[in-house]
Amino acid sequence: MAPSGSPHDPLRPQAGGCAEFRSLRRMSRRRILEAGSLGLLGLGLDALCGARAAATPGGAGAPTGFGRAKACIFLFMWGGPSQLDTFDPKPDAPREIRGEFRSISTAVPALSICEHFEQVAKVADRLAVVRSLTHSDPAHLSSGHATLTGHRAPVLNSDVDGPSDRDTPHLGSVVARLQQAARAVPPFVTLPWVAAHPAAPGGRAPGQNGGWLGSRYDPMLLSGDPNARDWSVPELALADDVTLGRLEGRQHLLRLVDEQRRALDNSAGAEAFKQQALGLVGSTAARQAFDLSAEPEKVRERYGRNIHGQCVLLARRLIEHGVSLVSVNWHNDGGNFWDTHGNNFRRLKKDLIPPADRALAALLIDLEERGLLDETIVAWVGEFGRKPQITRAGVGRDHWPHCYSGLLAGGGIGRGAVYGASDAHGAYPASAPVSPQDYAATIYHALGIDPELMLVDRMGRPLRVCEGRAMRALFA
Repeated sequence: MAPSGSPHDPLRPQAGGCAEFRSLRRMSRRRILEAGSLGLLGLGLDALCGARAAATPGGAGAPTGFGRAKACIFLFMWGGPSQLDTFDPKPDAPREIRGEFRSISTAVPALSICEHFEQVAKVADRLAVVRSLTHSDPAHLSSGHATLTGHRAPVLNSDVDGPSDRDTPHLGSVVARLQQAARAVPPFVTLPWVAAHPAAPGGRAPGQNGGWLGSRYDPMLLSGDPNARDWSVPELALADDVTLGRLEGRQHLLRLVDEQRRALDNSAGAEAFKQQALGLVGSTAARQAFDLSAEPEKVRERYGRNIHGQCVLLARRLIEHGVSLVSVNWHNDGGNFWDTHGNNFRRLKKDLIPPADRALAALLIDLEERGLLDETIVAWVGEFGRKPQITRAGVGRDHWPHCYSGLLAGGGIGRGAVYGASDAHGAYPASAPVSPQDYAATIYHALGIDPELMLVDRMGRPLRVCEGRAMRALFA
């Protein structure tokens, strides 16, 4: 393989875009609105893809890797992991940059990562490392929006502006909007919480819900610790004195009461949630999807008997039972998550890397053994990286959006690939810069969703679902 970034590098981004992408730019407003209304007519994603293919001049075939994935597990490392202390170590840099950790070899020749990702090192031949992610927004909230939606936030460089109806929908909300066929399980699930930051005045990060698509496309939130002995999903539980028949009767009364309010978006969203809850309670298949106790103990141990490990295992169960996208947000660990301004090396070594390493490696092996890896795209990324220069106290790294790393695996992504490169200090991309919008576009591409797709918002305006361009060279 040629060195990353060279003129003949197979992982070098290709200019120009495919004919399908260019054709959408020439679509009339009427065609765009028609595409945006497909979901309202009850057509699913397959119908939408067929409509786009039919609109492609000359009937050109789908680009490499397009639509190979049927589901996505998005592991959001909230807080911003250090690129130098995870997947882009710089062993030859000065100590005040390279830090305390050594690098180790992996299952991929010439690919080295942090020594504490021992399990991921063994499965590196099943994933791709993107080492040239970059943007200019150092704020958690607004950069989190870009990461989860593929669009810049309505207000940039801001930790003050929380969620609003101006947000671009989460990737999972777009998938839910396009896949509206009846199913026993919800299309989009988030766990174990809606990511928020105690140091951010805006609180919750924007971009985690339906945004301008409306609340009916918000995720089903599974909160709490799935590793706890008494953890359960409230939506699956009936009160002791309520039978399924009585619940259905109550649902009928609620429909009558809400009839006059259905034109309002929030009422429509509430109605959708009620219907979803009723369906979950009455569906044996749905109840099984959420039942972690059905997993053998050795499997639960393999993922790690901790909140993150069990969330990732639950994500695997959910996509196996038909959920299209599961977002696992790094949990509220009481230690500012991956935001390691202080105590960076101890936090990474003791608290952050071990559960992340174990769960990710277990997930990739598990998906492959079950024949699901080729049809499931797995993403592992934060909202930015950390500053190469360690703080004066010698213990922390500050925010650094200018260069950081992320992982992609499955869904047609090339195995053992390294996309892009950083400079000698991991400060800026040396080749093939990638925006968080491009990263999101790559996930859309794998799922068979054109990143340039236009959907109509609640006001009837056509809006593009993603600003980025897929890293098509990453696909095998």
